[in-house]
Order: sequence, then structure tokens, then C-alpha cells
Amino acid sequence: MHRHRRLPPLSLSLLPPPCGAESPPDERAPGEDHQPSQPSGIFVERPQSATATKGKDITFVAKVDSSNMAKKPTMKWLKGKWLDLGSKAGKHLQFKEVYDRNTKIYTYEMSIIKVVDGDAGSYRCEVTAKNKCDSSPFEVSVQAAPEEQQDNILEAFKRSGDGGEDAGELDFSALLKKREKKPKVVEEAEVDVFLILKDAKPCDYERIAFEYGITDLRGLLKRLKKMKKVEPKKSDAFLRKLDAAYSVDKGKKIHLSVEVTDPNTPVKWLKNGQEVKPSAKYVFESVGNKRTLTINKCNQSDDAAYECVVGEEKSFTEVFVKEPPVTITKLLDDAHTVVGQKVEFEVEVSEEGANVKWMKDGVELNKETAGSRYRFKKDGRRHVLIVNEATKEDIGMYHALTNGGESKAELEVEDKELEVLQSIADLTVKAAEQAVFKCEVSDENVKGKWLKDGVEVRPSDRVKITHFGRTHKLMIDDVKPSDAGDYSFVPDGYALSLSAKLNFLEIKIAYVPREDPPKIHLDAGGPGGDNTITVVAGNKLSLDVQITGEPAPTVCWRKGDQVVPEGEGRVHVESNKSLSSFIIERAEKDDEGRYSISVTNAAGEDVVELNVKIVDVPSPPENVRCTSVGEYSGAIAWDPPAFDGGVPIKGYLMERRKVGSSRWTKLNFDVHESTAYEAKRMIEGVLYEMRVFTVNGVGTSEPSATSQPFMPIAPTGEPTRLTVDDVTDTTCALKWRPPEKIGAGGIDGYIVEYCKEGGDQWVQANEEPVVNNQYRVKGLPVGERMLFRVTAVNIAGRSPPATLPQAVTIREIVENPKIRVPRHLRSKLTVRVGEKVNLVLPFQGKPRPVATWSKDGVLLEDKAVGTRTSDVDAILFIRSAERSHSGKYTLSVQVESALDSADLHIQVVEEPGPPVAVRVADVWGSNAALEWKPPKDDGNCEIIGYTVHKADMKTKDWFTVVEHNRRPGCTVSDLVMGNEYLFRVFSENVCGLSAEPGISQNTAIVTKTGLSHNRAPFKEADVNCSPKFTAPLMDRSVVAGYSTAISCAVRGYPKPKIIWMKNNMIISEDPKFLMQNNQGVLTLNIRKPGVYDGGKYSCRAANDLGEDVVECKLEVHVVQEKGAAAKN
Repeated sequence: MHRHRRLPPLSLSLLPPPCGAESPPDERAPGEDHQPSQPSGIFVERPQSATATKGKDITFVAKVDSSNMAKKPTMKWLKGKWLDLGSKAGKHLQFKEVYDRNTKIYTYEMSIIKVVDGDAGSYRCEVTAKNKCDSSPFEVSVQAAPEEQQDNILEAFKRSGDGGEDAGELDFSALLKKREKKPKVVEEAEVDVFLILKDAKPCDYERIAFEYGITDLRGLLKRLKKMKKVEPKKSDAFLRKLDAAYSVDKGKKIHLSVEVTDPNTPVKWLKNGQEVKPSAKYVFESVGNKRTLTINKCNQSDDAAYECVVGEEKSFTEVFVKEPPVTITKLLDDAHTVVGQKVEFEVEVSEEGANVKWMKDGVELNKETAGSRYRFKKDGRRHVLIVNEATKEDIGMYHALTNGGESKAELEVEDKELEVLQSIADLTVKAAEQAVFKCEVSDENVKGKWLKDGVEVRPSDRVKITHFGRTHKLMIDDVKPSDAGDYSFVPDGYALSLSAKLNFLEIKIAYVPREDPPKIHLDAGGPGGDNTITVVAGNKLSLDVQITGEPAPTVCWRKGDQVVPEGEGRVHVESNKSLSSFIIERAEKDDEGRYSISVTNAAGEDVVELNVKIVDVPSPPENVRCTSVGEYSGAIAWDPPAFDGGVPIKGYLMERRKVGSSRWTKLNFDVHESTAYEAKRMIEGVLYEMRVFTVNGVGTSEPSATSQPFMPIAPTGEPTRLTVDDVTDTTCALKWRPPEKIGAGGIDGYIVEYCKEGGDQWVQANEEPVVNNQYRVKGLPVGERMLFRVTAVNIAGRSPPATLPQAVTIREIVENPKIRVPRHLRSKLTVRVGEKVNLVLPFQGKPRPVATWSKDGVLLEDKAVGTRTSDVDAILFIRSAERSHSGKYTLSVQVESALDSADLHIQVVEEPGPPVAVRVADVWGSNAALEWKPPKDDGNCEIIGYTVHKADMKTKDWFTVVEHNRRPGCTVSDLVMGNEYLFRVFSENVCGLSAEPGISQNTAIVTKTGLSHNRAPFKEADVNCSPKFTAPLMDRSVVAGYSTAISCAVRGYPKPKIIWMKNNMIISEDPKFLMQNNQGVLTLNIRKPGVYDGGKYSCRAANDLGEDVVECKLEVHVVQEKGAAAKN
């Protein structure tokens, strides 16, 4: 047995975990619990880079602390530099957001379902909150799924030695359970055995294992094999593969291109594993080695994974279709309801099928968190959030969010109150009669119980309980003495009870004389016993009056002197032996008045008068108006209605709505008694409208006319930097800057006010608000000390005033004249002839300065020179300058006895005339001396130089010899011997060269000095030759539908005649072919060749000396036919 050395501590950085052991912290899969990273910026926890397994799910987590944020942060998940993954949410990409109210931490999760190769790359999450921003990058790599190893127990039974299957002893060590060995801590230097094995040759493995005391060499080599990274195999089929991802806007087209090794190889395109067929939407192109898939008019169905398949190899990519921002076209409306009612929030977006996110108080509402309380409805571009049976918990601010807009609305929920429209009344009935208790409440869905002396009444043959709409009835037939008692109706769910008493009337038989005077038994119950009966307009009045008397009396009803008819008409009487009924159908205002009933018989007469009063709902309030607005409120007022309905007004109900909306929101459920109201909890900058209802004892009126739109806006801040700009005997000019705080209402203008020092009576100087930031107050008393203040005005009213700190004395200020000459006018002003001159000279001086212009000391009277003066400046203008306008112009400004003046020097120039007396003074060798005199007209400015040209008398071509020559003469050198030269000279000033040159009076002849040359006689060369092609035609293979050209080159003289032929047939004037000859280069252009344009093409060149022919073969193939053949 060998003695092994002690194993030094191994470097665990490369040691993979044993099978079944947990992953170390640095290799933990994303989504598992792990310690948060060190906080940085506004992230509490950042997503970590990870390696995902193909086909598995992976989750990345980011946490943001919002405790120091005024608004909810916005999170974006990006891939690459700019690809927003928010619009790609679906089965493959899923996003989740959770908010913890206790810690105020937002948790964001991004999950990739069934990872594919295209998911690898660089990612980034960005969080934004008002003026804060932070980002966290991370990497995602994708590895192939590990192959499952099926253990074969027979392989464990192996024999030791090299003698074959039957040699050696059975070795069962492979079946033993492997245990993780803990490395022993020793003081020897750390050795990385894996690094040594990785770089060693296989023949040295046993030696290294013996040297470092490794007993399980086979297991160590297996682990080493797993550690080796598989080098990416270079593709044999692709020269260039698809990019990892593509992005395209919705409705646009995109090109997916690859380059293949073999230009003749067929390719297949797959979308989500399904083969794509050529169509108008999917267009295949094949040009050389390039293969392109074009997707036209991309939509969300094209957002998928694509593959290009060449043989057994594939290239993967993913296409992301970006949708345009979805905007909100119809905003949410505020809602005001009572407990138990259904509420609908409706919003309309710009795109059908768009995703709308609903939130309440910053918390997202979805099908998982909403439960049965909320329902979501989509109808085209309409999205509706339905709150079923609203409760107090539903109060809050609701938001509808899209990727391009946001709208919010407030929900207010109040406790439900039940209003009693008609209470039950006491009854007195006789034996065997029917007793009916009836009441009416405001809610027709409310049920209740009937009680007698506190005990619930049960229906029977004699007792019937009915509920129809808002009316509840208890009917007792064949009343008995036991039915007498206290009856009450209790609505379910309300602390309310309606009570009445049933009295049983016993009839006692007594002796009645044969004649009994008539008697009217009527108690209308009016106040003070005036028998007033009140009827609501439109309702029916049925007044039953009991009549007694023997014999039966005669009954007569009258309204004034008119007898009410019996049995017919809208107002009539129905009578029997003991009862007379007065009936008014659909009561009207004209039915109001005094009525009388008289009964007579032989024993006497009885008369009773009663008053019928018709009441109605009141008319709506008048003149609804907004009196003032605040930042989040608006005060409105109105006038009482012209008609109160005949009964006192209880109060008013108010409603509001946003301008453009059709939904009105109630502001109060209890009537408001005053004719003024302040609406609160409004949104600043939004236009609102108000309307008011009148409520009396009968009901509610129609709504009033809608008020003028108003906007909750706070007044602006006070204007800033108010100063005095100018003061005269009766005026004062003020200027100021806009307020620092303006708000959403903007500024409509400014109001300027003034008052005397020591007084408090401010006078408004301008009737309408002034828009500019300056104003001159006129009509002020001379010598008075005045205070001034300015206020900004907008729809919300006036701002706080900005007041001058000190009073201003209204008196003209004497100021000596002072002309301020601009810097560019302090030196001489040079102007070209014909140009426009417009000079402005500002000056100061008070009061009433007088400005005059003069030229060269003489008062300016030239009509071609215009002048204009004001209190602050003087203008001198010339429409078209001439040389006569040159000179010194003087502006004089005088205030009383003080005088100030300023001079302006104007020089009008033009091009000079030509030089004169130009001549050749001397000629020697190859040189010539020129002389001339300055031009007679220098253009009103200095001559700055001359330009000299020369010309050979043979060619007459002019060439520049000298430029910017200062002297009136020069020497021209390098002249050619034997030639005769002519010269011309241009003069030059600031405007340029003269229009005409000065021509030399004589010429310069450069003579030859003893040089002679005998030329050989000229012999013309023979250039005639037969045609010969210097560049032949080349065979071509082209794609059908793509224009092509074939070319060759020919040489020959005389110029040969060119003939093009196809399959030995001369090509005639066919528009499909274009023949060109450019300096012997012959080209035949074929426009969009088809399959039948293939064949043998030849070109023949012939002249009188001979001919020559070249030919080539042209193949035309169709890409679609090749793709179809490959699939077959």
C-alpha cells in the first residue's frame, strides 16, 4: 500500500458543488431568498445578474423606498440601450408590483417564462420619482438544459485490471455513496489542483493525483470535465446570423437578414416554431448569400420569436412590436353616491384593445386583488371600472393610467338615508269594516315589518300585507274589537319606526226621532280650524264628507256662485245616502279657492265652507353664478326661485360637472338653506359647471340653468420689481415684472391704482386690465405726492398688490440733453452707391427736447435724405445712397437753453475708373516694364492697388500677372521669346476692381537671340485596323425581376458597326433592351429579365477591314421556384 502525502487545502473557487448540494450564495438562482444588496441611490434592493436555464422560469426583483418621495415612483424595465419591455407584458414576460404600507417600500418583479436563447443580453431597470432618478444594470445569460443521466447499475459491476470482461476482481466502489469531504485546514501553501489538471496533459493525470494525494481521480476528472466551458461552435451554414432582438413600431415594416455560406442553399423561416409561408405580409428575398424576411405592417401578432433554419443549424431572434402611446380622449368624472349604490368610472382611450391600469389611492386594482367588489369592463375604446354596492371603504381617488396619459376622479360615499314620503295615520273603524294602514318611503327596494303592540303581524285570511313600489299597506278585513291597538311599520336596516293607532267604534242603538236636521260631519284639519285642504298639483283630491239627517238631505257643492256638477267632469261630486265625495282629477292651479257644501231637508239646513289650496314643486333658482374661486374650491351664489310652489322652500341641492362631461356629481344630500355655497375638493386648472335645484315640501324643482364655466384657480402672486420709469407734470410711467407665482390660471392683465400720500382712497387708473408690464398714469395733479400700486388679475381675482415704497412727486424733471452715439457710428461710415442708409441715434432730455439735422454746417433740406425725431431718438434714412450724400451730418438736441450735438461722417463710394496712359516702357530679355497713371475717378475713396493681366497676341487669352500692386508700374517677367504680348490694368478700391481695364498703348515683342530649329517633315501614322474585342462577354447568372447588364470592349478603325444578338437572332428595337457604346465600351442593359430572357447572347463588330464576335451565356432563375423545390 502506497503512502500518500497530505492533501493541501484546495482552492474552492473552481470546485463545483457536490450532486444534490445547495448552490452557494453567488450562484443562487434569481427569485430565491437572498440578502439585499448594499443600498445605493433610491434602490433598497437591485436585480442581480444571473444565468438562466433554457425552458425554465426566472424572476428578478427590485425594491424602492418611497418614504421620502412626494409621488409614486415610476419603474421601467429595459433591454439593451432603449428597448422598453413594459409593452411586451404577456405570457413570456410578466411584471408585478407590490406596495407595503408599513415600510413604504415598492417591490417590482420581472419574470421571464420559459427562457429562450433570445432572452440573453444586457438589461436595466430605471426608477424615476419627480426630480430623482436611478438605474441598475444586470446581465442575463442562457445555458442549455442539463442532460438527465440515467444510472445503469450494471455499469457499476466492473472488474479491475486490463484482462477483459472476466479478468480481475469485481469492484463495487462505484455503488458506494459519495460523501462530501471537508478539506482539512493545514498551514501549507494553498494549491489549485483543478488549475493544474486543467493545463496538464491526460498522460500526467495519475502522476499529479499521486503527488497531491488524490484518491478519487475519476470523480475529480468528471467534475473537471463539467467545468470546461464549451467553446461556441463556429457555424458552418451561416456567415452572419440574426441579431439577438429587433424592435419595430406598430404599422411599420422590418427586415430580418442573414448571410449563408452556400448561395444555393434553401432556408426556412419559423415563427414561434411554425413555418412562415410567403405572402403579401411575409416577403422572402434571396440575393447572393443574403436571405431576408420582410414583415409588412407589423402588429401585436408579429411580436414573437423567429428562427432561420439552414439544414440542421438555426439562428434565433425575437421581434418586439412597439405600440404608439395610448392617450385618454375622455377623462374620468367625479362620483358622489350613497352606501349600497353601484358606481361606474368610465374612460375612453385612443386605441381599441389598449391596456388600461386602474388604481385606487396609489394601489393597483386588478382581478386578483379586487375580488367581487370591483368589476372591469371593456367595450372597444371604452374602459369601465364598476364598484358594486359602494361602501365607506371605497372613498378615495381613482386613477386610470395608460402608457401615454392619466386621468383621475374622486369617489364620495355617504350613508344612505330613508325619507318618509307618507306616514301612517290613526284610524277609527266600526265593526265589520275594513282598516287600511298605508305608508310610503323614498326607496322602493326597502322591505319592512308590521307590528301590533310590539308583536309582528302575520298575514292571514283577514290580514293582508302588500308592498308595491314605494308603498307598504296593511289591510284588516271584518274589523273586530280585538284588532284595536298600536300599529307600527319598521323598515329593514334603518332605525326608523312609523306608528299609528286603530280605534274600534262601537255602535249603540238609541231612539232617533223621525225628523233630524241635516248635519255635515267635516274636519279638514287645517290650521286654526279654517278647513284648508292642500293638494299637490297633478294629484287627485277625493274628499269624503259624511252627511246625516232624516229625511235624507239634498247636497249641493259650490265654488263661489258656480255649482259643481254631479258625476261628470274633471271636478265633480259623487253622493249617496250618507256620504258625499268631492273629487278633483289632476288638480290644477285654477282649482284653488273657496268651496262650500250645503245640505237641506225638511228639518233644516247646514252649510260648511272649506278652502282648497293647490301646491306644486317650485321653479328652479335663477342667476346661478360663480362669485369667487380658490385653488381647490369655488364659491357660487344664486337668486331664490320666482315661484315657491305655494309652500315654504326647505333649501337647495347643488350639482357640478367637468366641462365636456355628461355626468353630474351631487355636492350635498341634505338640503342647503342659504343661497350661497362653496364647492370644495376640486381639481385646479379644470373647468367646472354648476346647477342648483330648489326643494320644498312637495318635491324638487327642475335644475337651474347651468352656470358659466369656472376654473378653481388661486390668485397669482404680487407683481415684482415695481419701479418708476418716467414722470411729467401730469403723468407717471410705471414698469414691473410678472409675479413669481402665476399658477394654472395665468394672468389676464394688471390693474394700476394710485392715491395721495396719507390718504386711503385708491383710484383705479385703467378701466380694463393692461396686458403689458408697463403703464403711464395720466391726469395726475401737478406737484402732488402720489402712491402707486399694481395688482395682477386672472379668473381667480386680484393678487396682493405691489406698492411703491415711497411717494412720487408729480413734477416734470429737467434733464439736460445727451446724445448717445452707437459705437459703430463713432467712426466714418462707408456706404456703397445704391445701398440703403438707416441710422438711429438715441438721446435723452426733458422736457420736450428739440432735435435738428444739418449737413456740413448747413441746415439739412435735401429731400432725398429723410429725418424723423421723437422724444427719445432721431432717425436719418436714405433710400438709395449717392456720392453727393457724402459729408458730415450733425444732430443737435436742445432742451430750453441746454444744447448737445453729435457728428456723423458718411462716405458713399463706388468702383473706381480704369488707369490711364498704360504703356510698355521697356523690354529686355524675357522681361517687360509697364507704366500707367492713376484713374481719373477713384470712386470717392483711396486706390488700394492694381491688377495686371497679359495676353499672347496669338491666342488672345488673358492671364493674371500681378495682383494688389501698390505702385503705378511693374515689371512682368518669364515672357516667352518670340511672342508678342498685350497688357491691361485694373484699378482697385474698397468696392473692388474697376469695371473697365486700361489697355496698354503698345505691345511687348520678345525677340529671339540666335536660336533656330529645323523641324522634320510630318508623317501621318496609319491607324486603320480591323475590329478586335479587348474585353470579352462573361457568363452571368441573375435573379428574375432584377435588371442586369452585360459588357465588353472593342477596338477598330474606322469605327465598327455593332450588332447584338440573342440565340443568333438580331435584337431589334425592343424596349426591354438598351444598347450603349461609350468610347468602345459596349453595354447591353436588360430590364427586369424573366425566365425566357435566358440564353446565348453575342456581340458582333464589323468594318471594312474585318469583323469579330464574342458571346456569353445568361441564366435567369426564380427564387420562389427554388424554395418550393427545396421543400418538396
